[in-house]
This record gives sequence, structure tokens and C-alpha cells, in this order.
Amino acid sequence: MYDVNVTGTTTPSSIGGQHKSTRHMIEFDEYFVGPLDLDKHSKLPYFMRMHGSVLPRMIVPLLLITSWATLITCISKFVRNLGVQTILLTVLGFVVGLALSFRSSTAYERYSDGRKAWATLSVQSRNLARYIWVHVDERPGHEKEDLLAKVTGINLILAFALALKHKLRFEPYQHYPDIASLTSHLDTFAKAASEAPEAHVERSTTPWKRAGEFLGMSMAISNPRKTIKRATKPLGNFPLEILLYLSAYIEGVSANGSLKSPIILGQVMNSIAALTDTQASAERVLTTPLPLGYNILISQIVLIYTYLLPFQLFGALGWVTIPATTAASYIILGLAAIGNELENPFGNDVNDLPLDVYCEQLRKEFDIITATPAPKLDQFWKGGEGDENQNKPLWPLSSSGVDQWRGRSVGDIRSALKAKVVIGDGVLNNTETNGPAVVGA
Repeated sequence: MYDVNVTGTTTPSSIGGQHKSTRHMIEFDEYFVGPLDLDKHSKLPYFMRMHGSVLPRMIVPLLLITSWATLITCISKFVRNLGVQTILLTVLGFVVGLALSFRSSTAYERYSDGRKAWATLSVQSRNLARYIWVHVDERPGHEKEDLLAKVTGINLILAFALALKHKLRFEPYQHYPDIASLTSHLDTFAKAASEAPEAHVERSTTPWKRAGEFLGMSMAISNPRKTIKRATKPLGNFPLEILLYLSAYIEGVSANGSLKSPIILGQVMNSIAALTDTQASAERVLTTPLPLGYNILISQIVLIYTYLLPFQLFGALGWVTIPATTAASYIILGLAAIGNELENPFGNDVNDLPLDVYCEQLRKEFDIITATPAPKLDQFWKGGEGDENQNKPLWPLSSSGVDQWRGRSVGDIRSALKAKVVIGDGVLNNTETNGPAVVGA
């Protein structure tokens, strides 16, 4: 913790909204929900881990299949042999493998596309923040207003990322803790809708419903779009509205002369356009699942195959049919379950993308950018006072600072630069043991 003597500042614990730090421990109720905390490191081998496993979602199906295998085995053992030729294992196994391969590859492709979209958002957000902080000048006589406006513009970039995160999770309002303070001054549809009573209704769940969600039972899983359907006021498009204000800021600094370079202005507008494209890419991943017909057919194929296993295995395995069916079903159902879980990479499951972490990382990076005034060339190219703080432009060939090299001719400097190439990699290796190659040169 730290103290800052500024009235109205927030404490570190109040920043970050819904993201909670769980660096050293995982609560039981967070063990099977996520997204995954990237700061954690588990020493357990993968086959022993439960955090992120789809096993909880497979408990009920595996119990049903094991009971079915037990029933078929007992009937075949004591009443009538129900075993059939194992040719179906080969024929149906090929079809099931093909279907699961298609399901898994398309699901991971969506997961990868979601990560690529967010990586593009991170790159363009950093570029925009850098352009604003370095290339938007603070006009004489208006330094305070221009500085606060620059910080506001950078905050809008972070607000866009947070708003997109909430939109992809079907959270359409403005009152969420991590974004409310950043956008309270903006006139948006999301803010107006947040004032309605239904926006603050907490979702009530019974123990049975929570258990059903934990076990992955489709009848117990709530409709994620329920909040949107319940809204009585227009929700608008919160990320897009934030980009409108960001564009208005760029228009303002261009008009008042704070942003002078037309080249930088073009780069800034390209970055804002790229953010719009990123939103469209993420929404494409969210709203274009595998066609319903494929999902239904693959689920039916998997179900039929697993329930036919006891009939095909009994003749060769006898009582071992029961555990063999359970093991085979675990493999087949596991591949199907992980495909279902990866299909929407923007949710709150352990295997979903950690969007909270990505947004928090952006916030920290923006704080780093704005922590010090934008660097000026005259302030850093020479370096500071003292030999150890001086810029050493020809290191590791020479340990001399800029002041010493300024006393040389242009020809000497170019000759030294050529010498770095001629000496090659040996310069750095020699420097690590014996110091610079040309001491005091």
C-alpha cells in the first residue's frame, strides 16, 4: 500500500473494479470458474489438475453411461447375451473422430480469433496513448487544461476496452465498478439505461441451480442475454459511443493546434478505425457460432456411439466392459466438452480469455505512460550529469559519452561506427569480460 497526498485520490484496492487478485490462493467457489489468473503457477502435472478441467461438466453424463454399461453387462451376463460384432467400433469410431476433430478445430479457431482481436486492441490502444501523450502539445497558458484533457483522452481508450469486455459478456450497462467512474461524465445510452431499476437487479440462484451450472447441465444454465432482454430503455452501443467521444477529442486538439503534425493525425485516426475493426472482429466471433445443425448432429453422434459401446465391448471384455466404457466415454465426451467451452472465449469460465487481466494490464501501462511528462529530445539524447549517466552512443566499442564524441570530427564518428561492424560480435563478448573494446576512445 502507499499514500498519496492528493485530495480525492483512490486507493490501490479500489482500482480494478471486478478483478480480484488471487495471487496466493484460490477460493473453493473460484476453483471451477475463471478466467484463469495468469500470475499463478501450478507445480502439478496437467493430468492431476482440476482447475480448468472439464471433468465437473462430465460427472452426470459419465454416471449415466456407467449405469447403462452396468445394466447391459449384467443383462448379457445373467439373462441374454446382447453383444454384437465389433465392426461398429471401427466404422462409427471413424465418424465420431472426424466429427470431434471438426468440432475441436473450429472451437479453437474461434478462441484464437478472439485472442488475435484483443491483441490488436492492445496494440492500437498503446499506440493511441503514446500518440496522445507525446504528440499532443500543452499550449502555453493552457497547460493545466491540456494536460487534464490528454489524461481524459487516454482514459477513454481504457474505457473502450472495458466497455467492449462487458459487451462481449452481455453486460450492457455503465454502472459496473471498473468503468463507471471513467465514463460518468459521458452522455450515453448505457448510462441512461443504467438508471432504470432493472439494471440493478441481482441474479438470484438457488443451490440446485448453482449445482446444475457447476455440473454443466444445460437446463440449469441461465440465458446470458437475459439482462439485455430485460432492459426497458435503449442500450445503445457503449464501445462505439466511447469512440465517438475519443474522435471528438482528437478533432478538438487538431482544431486548437495542440496536434500539429498531419502525419500523426492520420496515424491516430487509423488507430481509432482499427479499434472499430477490432470490435467488429470480436463480435463476429461471439455471434457466429458453429451452425446449429452441426452442433445437434455431433451431439447425437457422440451420444449414440457411447451408448453402443457396451454392446460391442462385452464379447471381448466381459465385466471389464463397465470401466472400459467409462474410460472411452470420458475421452469422447471430454473432447466434445472442451469444444463447447472454447466456442465463446469471452466468458467467465477458466478456459476463457482473461479479459479482466488484459484490461488491468492496459490500465497499468497507461499509468506508466502518464506518470512522467512526455520526453523531449533535448532532455535525453545527451544523458545526465556524470560519466555513469551520460549517453554512450558507441557502446560497447567505446565507453565515452556524448560530450567526448562531440569533440571529434564526423569522420572519426563514422570510422568508429564502421569499426563496430568490422569487429562484429566479438565486441560484446569481450566487453562482458574486459570492458569496452576501445577504452576512453
